[in-house]
Amino acid sequence: MYQENELEQIRLRKIQAMLDAAKKGQALVAKQPIILTDSNFSGAVSANDLLVVDFWAPWCGPCRMVGPIIEALSAEYTGKAAFGKMNVDENQVVPSSFGIMSIPTIIIFNHGKEVERLVGAYPKAHIEAMIKRYLG
Repeated sequence: MYQENELEQIRLRKIQAMLDAAKKGQALVAKQPIILTDSNFSGAVSANDLLVVDFWAPWCGPCRMVGPIIEALSAEYTGKAAFGKMNVDENQVVPSSFGIMSIPTIIIFNHGKEVERLVGAYPKAHIEAMIKRYLG
């Protein structure tokens, strides 16, 4: 019960911060990956010029290796690129529409279009080099 109240307080503070930023005409930039779902995916792709999406599942060992890399890159590239994570067990429509058969799969969307795809676990330097190609 205590944890639920604490989480609700955090959620309300985040909402208030977004409202305050909106009143000032500022964008609220996330330093952590966006949690993507079948319902919010297309909005996230269209709202971000450069979006890096990690398709993963909790039971996937290589996914657990890539996850911290995506989180680190998300913090390092705040304001330059957006990052998202989609759990393929909980969301099957979008991964299916992109023909994702293996995870982890990282797809880079530039101005709403898929421009690059990486399947499997790769080191941070490899993923970062891929992202840098699309930073203007």
